[in-house]
Amino acid sequence: MFGSIGMPEMLVILVIALLVFGPRKLPELGKSLGRSLAEFKRASNELRNTLEEEVRFEEQREQAARSAPPQPPVATQAQVDVTEPPPQPPVATQARTEVAEVEPGTGP
Repeated sequence: MFGSIGMPEMLVILVIALLVFGPRKLPELGKSLGRSLAEFKRASNELRNTLEEEVRFEEQREQAARSAPPQPPVATQAQVDVTEPPPQPPVATQARTEVAEVEPGTGP
């Protein structure tokens, strides 16, 4: 019934509890102990159900990811900006023209 605790051990525990708490407090303690155990059992069942539900949800999501065909990646503006070289600024060139002064009568 209680694992390794037999009937003689249970009897000794009940006699000690009766001596310590008295006959009036013992039923109240039994009720509060029963309520506490019921609440603990309910909370542990709720936690177990929540965990099982999360595991099922993850498995369904993985199966959906496996069954869906892979789609090509879509380039975003940030990716385009990174892969394209920055535009080069126009190079300002100055044409240098030298005018030679030629004296009349002398030519090249």
